[in-house]
Amino acid sequence: MPVPWFLLSLALGRSPVVLSLERLVGPQDATHCSPGLSCRLWDSDILCLPGDIVPAPGPVLAPTHLQTELVLRCQKETDCDLCLRVAVHLAVHGHWEEPEDEEKFGGAADLGVEEPRNASLQAQVVLSFQAYPTARCVLLEVQVPAALVQFGQSVGSVVYDCFEAALGSEVRIWSYTQPRYEKELNHTQQLPDCRGLEVWNSIPSCWALPWLNVSADGDNVHLVLNVSEEQHFGLSLYWNQTGPQIITLNHTDLVPCLCIQVWPLEPDSVRTNICPFREDPRAHQNLWQAARLRLLTLQSWLLDAPCSLPAEAALCWRAPGGDPCQPLVPPLSWENVTVDKVLEFPLLKGHPNLCVQVNSSEKLQLQECLWADSLGPLKDDVLLLETRGPQDNRSLCALEPSGCTSLPSKASTRAARLGEYLLQDLQSGQCLQLWDDDLGALWACPMDKYIHKRWALVWLACLLFAAALSLILLLKKDHAKGWLRLLKQDVRSGAAARGRAALLLYSADDSGFERLVGALASALCQLPLRVAVDLWSRRELSAQGPVAWFHAQRRQTLQEGGVVVLLFSPGAVALCSEWLQDGVSGPGAHGPHDAFRASLSCVLPDFLQGRAPGSYVGACFDRLLHPDAVPALFRTVPVFTLPSQLPDFLGALQQPRAPRSGRLQERAEQVSRALQPALDSYFHPPGTPAPGRGVGPGAGPGAGDGT
Repeated sequence: MPVPWFLLSLALGRSPVVLSLERLVGPQDATHCSPGLSCRLWDSDILCLPGDIVPAPGPVLAPTHLQTELVLRCQKETDCDLCLRVAVHLAVHGHWEEPEDEEKFGGAADLGVEEPRNASLQAQVVLSFQAYPTARCVLLEVQVPAALVQFGQSVGSVVYDCFEAALGSEVRIWSYTQPRYEKELNHTQQLPDCRGLEVWNSIPSCWALPWLNVSADGDNVHLVLNVSEEQHFGLSLYWNQTGPQIITLNHTDLVPCLCIQVWPLEPDSVRTNICPFREDPRAHQNLWQAARLRLLTLQSWLLDAPCSLPAEAALCWRAPGGDPCQPLVPPLSWENVTVDKVLEFPLLKGHPNLCVQVNSSEKLQLQECLWADSLGPLKDDVLLLETRGPQDNRSLCALEPSGCTSLPSKASTRAARLGEYLLQDLQSGQCLQLWDDDLGALWACPMDKYIHKRWALVWLACLLFAAALSLILLLKKDHAKGWLRLLKQDVRSGAAARGRAALLLYSADDSGFERLVGALASALCQLPLRVAVDLWSRRELSAQGPVAWFHAQRRQTLQEGGVVVLLFSPGAVALCSEWLQDGVSGPGAHGPHDAFRASLSCVLPDFLQGRAPGSYVGACFDRLLHPDAVPALFRTVPVFTLPSQLPDFLGALQQPRAPRSGRLQERAEQVSRALQPALDSYFHPPGTPAPGRGVGPGAGPGAGDGT
């Protein structure tokens, strides 16, 4: 079915306000002035030489304001040209100087001084016009009678008819006196084209306008010229930045800079220019489909595109496996892009995983891995970002789909597990340096050897497992089905636990509580769960800000079917209560990395709209906070006390449909053993009496006494 995607009104462009103009008859220039003034136009043009500013000998006439008006100068009814009328407003500037000997002789006025003060003023006013390709200067003589001479007051205006200019041109006008006593006035006038004139049929150069019609037939575009058989015409389709060029108008050829030009074959005829696709979304889509990035050398490249459009580019890192290309901003920055202009990135070496992203209007338009053609397919390398601070401070993180993981780290990501080996490879020179400056560096470290080792271990483990299973089946044939059933159930539950992500949120009450949270997160990683906590992502938290970091982590966790754990403490309860009461977070003594404080704006809507059950779990420590102290809104999800309710807590962290594992109690004891040293250190610091940890809203009955 035909789908026309632009109409005639779009193709011909927006019509400006239509003007109806006064007509002047005759080819001669003329001038007239306000009542009481006398004026005369010199018979011929003069040279446009304004000269220097000189002091005024007394009161003089000076131009104060320029006013323009469009008119038609017609030889006959259907033979007119566009003309610009200019009115110059004049005023008296300056004053008579008082004689130095007036007081000396008793104030008597010399008759020779009084007489000029009662005389009329004369001025020669110059009007200078510039409109490509013509320029003119005309001289107007103006005389003001003595009765109208009042210092600082306007005396009227003188009008010049008129300056002929081409349709659609820009006219610049200057006005000054000869000699020049003040800075010249200037004014710029943009003349309309044929579409903005009601009398286009009176101007021969506009007669081509109604001939052109544009229609759509499916994906094809037709240009229809409705002219008589005896009329000759010219038509040109051209690229705006490269000059006239004849093309076939197909829907795939339409781009923002494609313009249409039409004119009658008359001497010095004006050509009507129309650029109808400048704002058309399909034309912009065609532009980016035709755009290409081209690598010239290791560091230099350029953007090939039919049109020039504002755009910016940056490097990104693309890992194998279909993950999105991650922009390397920071440490690198976005660079403005100019079409067909060579650009450079400060790279030391190329890499197939390095790609270029081009954005326009805050939207990704183009992405190409320029070095893949010469260096081969994507490699399973890890990109290390080195950040250098003052006093030779240095930090490293590994770029992963979930963010930049600090090294070394206790996180459960691939780079964190291999962090020690990556650091050894970096120190031994096995990593390829891609970029370096005073603020940091980029390194690409190979991962192939670790993957091969891991697969070898996996195959060895599979062989051992198969051998053990065969032995069991031989020894206990009667119980084989039971063993297989238990094994299947355990594998399912273990896979469910490993497959779920957990985002741990807490309030950083003090450094001791942060260590306690870190111990809990590390213990949960051993189950294993994929645990995310801001303690392990301080670099990302500082770069993105707490709100942006939490929002990204929460969205990723919930999209993967994970669970958000709210770890309540007296500080967290106070902050929640304050937020629920005022709707905003007060200026408490919370650190800049407190993701719990920043997360409340995103967590509260989930609870208020009933989306929290199944996606959120609450927890608190036995001797630090009683569950009843948690605000009622947050008790709509299970709230567990640790470590006394660890089995139930770990069960809630499993997948919703995962079967209850018989090893849940064993795992709870494992987590409890890992957590106990941190609990003892928190509630009974060595060498000091037990601090008042339980002070706060709803602290447990034994808070602070260690019982």
